[in-house]
Amino acid sequence: MAFKKLLFATAGIPISTPPPHTTLDGLSHVKSLGLNGMELEFVHSVNISAEKAPLVKKKVEENELTLSCHGSYYINLNAVEKDKLAASVQRVLASARRAEESGAFSMTFHAGFYLKDSPAKTFSNIKVQLEEIISELRSTKNKILVRPETTGKGTQFGSLDELLSLSSKLDQVLPCIDFSHLHARSGGKLNSYEEFRAELEKSEKVLGKDFLKNLHCHVSGIAYSKKGEKNHLVLAESDFKYKELMQALKDFNCAGLIVCESPNIEEDALLLKRTFEEL
Repeated sequence: MAFKKLLFATAGIPISTPPPHTTLDGLSHVKSLGLNGMELEFVHSVNISAEKAPLVKKKVEENELTLSCHGSYYINLNAVEKDKLAASVQRVLASARRAEESGAFSMTFHAGFYLKDSPAKTFSNIKVQLEEIISELRSTKNKILVRPETTGKGTQFGSLDELLSLSSKLDQVLPCIDFSHLHARSGGKLNSYEEFRAELEKSEKVLGKDFLKNLHCHVSGIAYSKKGEKNHLVLAESDFKYKELMQALKDFNCAGLIVCESPNIEEDALLLKRTFEEL
């Protein structure tokens, strides 16, 4: 799938959505705000029923919006215990299935933790589980893109290099690049135009130009320590250089979906959209 331009979305139902604050209300409100889409937040549970999913898809299509999904927080595809590993696989599948039924093009999640394993062993273990997940999705003709997300802490699997390499070896798998997580993971680096360009150049080299036309990215303000991510912040309260990121994305003619995860989701999503359009 190739997008024609960069689109901007909220991570979840916009805060200013009038009651009863449902997903359908949120999609209508996203449209009225002048934004391009929304990310379903399945982080604690798959909160869209099988009966409601077609209604969500219809609303998305009628309003010409783009939908993505964030899967469960409770996933570790490198878990030692077999029951935890099996549950993790099922949570990825459950999110991917309901997201696809709802009209989402992409589903992201945090793939796992190194625990006591080496990065190479963790990579191998997660690759095996993703192969199983993709095989299962393909058996039902589910074409949703499965996107491990770049993570904000060094204890978590999910550097950009790891995810680019993983995606190059698997069908239907691409990275979700969370630029704020990369900034936090590096302890405050990866926060300049030159560094953003370097990450995009690396991505293009490994996955090709088509990848930069099919992005699913996260951006927010972020607080961090030497150990990495602490919590998300409003962009204005953070040191994250979002203007330089927008310039790099513009210069590479990137297209796809930018999802804002700041606490004030719609305000910062609109700020990112305005900043990009004014360049």
